Amino acid sequence: MLGRIGTTGLLVIALTACGGGGGSAEVGPTGGKAAPPAQTTSAAPSTTAPQQSPVQRVLARMSVEEKVGQLFMPVLYGTAADTVSGENQARYAARTPAKVIAKYHLGGVILFPQNVKSVGQVVGLTNGMQRAAEEVPLLIGTDQENGLVSRMSALMTDFPGAAEIGATKDTDLSRDVARATGEELRALGVNLDFAPVADVNVNPRNPVIGRRAFGNDPQKVARMVAAAVKGFGEAKIAATAKHFPGHGDTSVDSHTGLPVIKHTRAEWERIDAPPFKAAIDAGVDAVMSAHIVFPKLDSSGDPATLSKPILTGLLREKLGFKGVISTDALNMAGVRKKYNDGEIAVRAVLAGADLLLMPNDLPKAYDAVLAAVKSGRISKERLDQSVTRLLTLKQKRGLLTEAPVASAERAAGVLRSPEHRELAARA
Repeated sequence: MLGRIGTTGLLVIALTACGGGGGSAEVGPTGGKAAPPAQTTSAAPSTTAPQQSPVQRVLARMSVEEKVGQLFMPVLYGTAADTVSGENQARYAARTPAKVIAKYHLGGVILFPQNVKSVGQVVGLTNGMQRAAEEVPLLIGTDQENGLVSRMSALMTDFPGAAEIGATKDTDLSRDVARATGEELRALGVNLDFAPVADVNVNPRNPVIGRRAFGNDPQKVARMVAAAVKGFGEAKIAATAKHFPGHGDTSVDSHTGLPVIKHTRAEWERIDAPPFKAAIDAGVDAVMSAHIVFPKLDSSGDPATLSKPILTGLLREKLGFKGVISTDALNMAGVRKKYNDGEIAVRAVLAGADLLLMPNDLPKAYDAVLAAVKSGRISKERLDQSVTRLLTLKQKRGLLTEAPVASAERAAGVLRSPEHRELAARA
């Protein structure tokens, strides 16, 4: 996914300071005042232009089509970048992962168990996909929460899930497990984990969160989430707090239906918000939205993924999050109740999302966002905001100008190392 050009990151980046001039008063050779300049001479105006940051330089040379491609992170089919797959052909009209990446100028790819056979194979896959990204290196993500949701479990240390770690109340353990998980992912060429879960599991009938959460106490969950974010950061892996604004009090699975959470605004601030605030304070790279309706936060009936009051109003403006907002998977039923696959992608961007995860129909979603930009429905400024955040995240994780190359030999020494197995046993 990488072209070799600019730096990126996931938080709103500070643009480079002007190099302009305010001169200081001249002094004479002995330290006294210098003679005033001749009145017939006027200073020429400075023509020095402000320097561009690496992210700005990359952004400036991207086409609109390339910028739109940066927003998307689909699942691709095959165990190598050049694997010919009928699934890729049917879904994307391109036969191999490499060709899909090039066709849509993808900003990222997410891995699932069907992409995972062996250490050497995954290293070859991630390296090959990075080579296919001609302009900007890829975010290569996966859901490695440990426990119930562990996409890379065939290769990685079997760490306990969040509920088991949360039961210990040991924040050092949460941090250590996240760091070790991140080290193993990075050795495979994965640079973004859709973890930790920041939901507070206050509903015993919750069919989708349950033991994926650190517990049912908002303050304890907040401490464990912050520790995990720091651990991932130490491993140089991008972390993602999910599922905003909080998926813990639902009895409906958003994969198959559209949950409604009836918390008041005050209850949200007391129960659901603390772990996300803690994650942001800890420097989390991304926050994932939830496909849930939260009437007291937005009365429109749209899920949070498509809600500007929730993603922009709460997450950006109230909580001050400047990083990447990712949608949950856009092929889930919870987000597909009211709109078609193209409209869903457009509305997610308008709501404030930056990364569009697993669209049900990538060609339709890509074309719809591109058309919305060209028509002005999505302004070019709004598109640039999202691409800037994504590039800033890549810069932060060393992915802007050159993709790291994973090594099968090194990975074999990191995955399931004695140190990590001992940590898993202790946890």
